[in-house]
Amino acid sequence: MTRSISRRAALAGLGLAAASAGCLGRTENIAGRDPPEQLTLEINATPADADPNGIRIARQLEEHLTAVGIDVRLNTVGQTDLWRKVLINQNFDLYVGQFVETEPFDPDALYGLTHSRFVAESGWQNPFGLTEMAVDDLLERQRRAAGRDRDDAVDALQETVCELQPFSVVAFPDALTAVQESRFDGWTEDRQPLSVTGLLELDDVAADGSGGGGSATNASAGGVETTTDAAAADATGDALRLVTTDDRITENWNPIAAEYRNHGTFTGLLYDPLVRADGDEFFPWLATGWERVDETTLDVTLREARWHDGEPVTASDVAFTYAFLRDTSLGNVETPVPTPRFRGRSSVVEGARARGESTVRLTVADVNETVAARALRVPILPEHVWSERTGAATIAGFEFDFETTEAIVSNNPDPVGSGPLRFVEATAGESVAFERNPDHFLVRSTPEDDADASGETADPRAGVPSRYHGKPAFDRLRIEVLPSDISAVESVAEGLADATVSNLGPESVPRIGRSADARLVSGRSAAFYHVGYNVRRSPLSNPRFRAVIARLIDKTAIVDGAFDGYARAATSPLAASSADVPESVAWADGSDPVHPFFDDGGSLDVAAAREALREIGYRFDGEGRLLSRGR
Repeated sequence: MTRSISRRAALAGLGLAAASAGCLGRTENIAGRDPPEQLTLEINATPADADPNGIRIARQLEEHLTAVGIDVRLNTVGQTDLWRKVLINQNFDLYVGQFVETEPFDPDALYGLTHSRFVAESGWQNPFGLTEMAVDDLLERQRRAAGRDRDDAVDALQETVCELQPFSVVAFPDALTAVQESRFDGWTEDRQPLSVTGLLELDDVAADGSGGGGSATNASAGGVETTTDAAAADATGDALRLVTTDDRITENWNPIAAEYRNHGTFTGLLYDPLVRADGDEFFPWLATGWERVDETTLDVTLREARWHDGEPVTASDVAFTYAFLRDTSLGNVETPVPTPRFRGRSSVVEGARARGESTVRLTVADVNETVAARALRVPILPEHVWSERTGAATIAGFEFDFETTEAIVSNNPDPVGSGPLRFVEATAGESVAFERNPDHFLVRSTPEDDADASGETADPRAGVPSRYHGKPAFDRLRIEVLPSDISAVESVAEGLADATVSNLGPESVPRIGRSADARLVSGRSAAFYHVGYNVRRSPLSNPRFRAVIARLIDKTAIVDGAFDGYARAATSPLAASSADVPESVAWADGSDPVHPFFDDGGSLDVAAAREALREIGYRFDGEGRLLSRGR
């Protein structure tokens, strides 16, 4: 029997089916979505025994992030592992550390640190992953401009970087060093006493004031033989004895290794640059001078020098160095592998070629004289040593999945430089010893030994300030590793060491004051503490989110508490440099002018911080936890 269906019923049936399909789709849409979870961030820092100041900054930030509803994981790792995690593997959310400089931060240092051209590289070049056209434009502008135009560009660059916060400057600590003045004089507060120039400016208290150091160690021209027993030499007045809590210098002497180099003081004494700096002035070092051929060409003339193994330093070594810094593989692997250090400086030099034995012609970008001179301050490396390390890095014949070279991963045993010190011996984790290089141009004080082809005598130290002539003022330098700041200070107080190397914590100051034979040398450090953000990762890729985190850092409390007043809070990374800091980013009246702390009578204003997060689109659940997604 045929059954008829009315039109009304048919329409009703279709509506029911459509309604059922709609409910099913809505159910699938809801069920298929993962509910937002609490936002989790990891802070990386070194442990208290390695850096008590850094961990205090990290703990304050952990406390404040937790208070506003973020799940925080504080991960403490050794200094080498921290820099490997941040600079090499780029596997981090936030970290607390110090920028690696012993000299005041130069405006052009921001080029390597924040330019997007370096975003794919590892090392100290743009470790944050920042890609901002406005920053790039200002970085390029400050390189080309001069005079007032450059000052304006640097001001605008500071304002832009401080606003975007790829890293948050926290404070410039005072460089606290305990020194014993009975044997060496010249420990100064004008500059870092443990910088390359600081150590070279020391004078032997027993010297006759002629400007020379101790008696030079006998050695053959082509080797590093010493006629003095190491233990006996260290027991005499000819050795400068330093103590540190950082054992990295006893294990690695690779000048381009980002994770092992903090300030590079001791590798800076092993390797000579073409030029050194004294404040805003540059003076020739391994070079006797340089001149502009045209807007994009520099000719650099070398002074006579030898590598520690006796080979002559030539213009070919200089040309090799700049090519090597751009690509440590020199084309031996598919993708260039630049060095993880010095790339901001070396990027200025677009080409280099030797013109004879003692002159190298550099093709430079269109940059001002200050930036050009800064490009000459990279360590010059011996081609005959480093050219053998350009192959892909392997372990027992197994090649890494990622491209790196032997040059980058080598610990550079038996380093060969041309510097005023040369390597003697080391026991990993315990001590390292260097000796005076008797063939260095600083030491060669008799012009008769340096006659040119015409028979005229030439000053081997021409252009170098006289305070460095005849230096260093010691025949040996020994660095011993001790377990703590306290033991390091006690070693100086007891006359067993001449100075501490590690930047002491403020709790060490009273112990220095109680010693009749130790003195505190306090100078402003250029290695500012900062919180770094991995801009590659959400939500840290959002500058407004980074700005809120920056406002969770109570810099005043950190300076007063963590540093006991031996530091200066700051906003701009140029706060310790000779560059002017515009009023818009100058620390004043105890407050950050760009991202002020959420202050509620000296404590964190949690309600204000949460409201700031809501304003940029973030939500909280019923228990006050910040959810990982905004609207």
